[in-house]
Amino acid sequence: MQRWRGYDAAPGGWGRSVVTIGVFDGVHRGHQATIGHAVARARELGVQSVVVTFDPHPAEVVRPGSHPAVLTEQARKAELIEALGVDVLCVVPFTPEFSRLPAEQFVHDVLVEHLHAALVVVGGNFRFGHRAAGDVALLERLGRTFGFGVEGGPLVTEDGTVFSSTYIRSCVDAGDVGAAAAALGRPHRLEGVVVRGDQRGRELGFPTANLLCHRYAAVPADGVYAARLIRRGQHEPLMAAVSVGTNPTFSGRERRVEAYALDFSGDLYGERLALDFVAHLRGQVRYDAIEPLIAQMNQDVERTRRALR
Repeated sequence: MQRWRGYDAAPGGWGRSVVTIGVFDGVHRGHQATIGHAVARARELGVQSVVVTFDPHPAEVVRPGSHPAVLTEQARKAELIEALGVDVLCVVPFTPEFSRLPAEQFVHDVLVEHLHAALVVVGGNFRFGHRAAGDVALLERLGRTFGFGVEGGPLVTEDGTVFSSTYIRSCVDAGDVGAAAAALGRPHRLEGVVVRGDQRGRELGFPTANLLCHRYAAVPADGVYAARLIRRGQHEPLMAAVSVGTNPTFSGRERRVEAYALDFSGDLYGERLALDFVAHLRGQVRYDAIEPLIAQMNQDVERTRRALR
């Protein structure tokens, strides 16, 4: 898959293409269906498939301070999109200037002049251009003017729920990692670098990796989870019991993500890890003594093994 920074990175002599556009945070099952439809149509037409996405998230530029929790960082998003068979990932820098581009000019500059779109595949609620003034009806009218077709990507639903990034964020925020995984088509992943914490877990017999995550990362609700811990360069993930919260037993105030890797003895400091959240085990509890806390942690480890087998 080719990766372009900006639509003006399209090479000279670039031919026609099938384009789909969106933030695609999470690359969930709905996104997969839309992107997959674009890839299939590109192959039918014998042209290249292009996914156009944005960095940073448009909400942060249009309404500073409103950045939603991020389900997939840019590198992870690119991996997931590449796995769908896309030919080109075009990441457009979303600047204040770009946000003011009128819908008609967006179509002309991006889709027509640079990407030479033969077909554009979008969701039914697709909006574009300054103040999101453009909709699918306008895109279809402009397509007739400029000579490209427009097709809607299929909606993916389950039990009446339409899968969306907003819905998945709400699941993660509530700690319902099972529902999030059902909508994503895989476990929700959290990535970060292992930094030194209080080393209290080591004193209790459960040394944990304290994960420093991206400032906008979608961190699950406080509680204890069963997760798979992925290290770079390692094919087999480790089982991990993960605590999210403030360590109320020790009057903690800083919210942390701490992973205890089962059956592992080694140093993870400085490594960049990923945690795939599989099951919510329990909420966060404050204990009045160390002994019941240790007993509970032993139970958490056994429940983690059962959940991940």
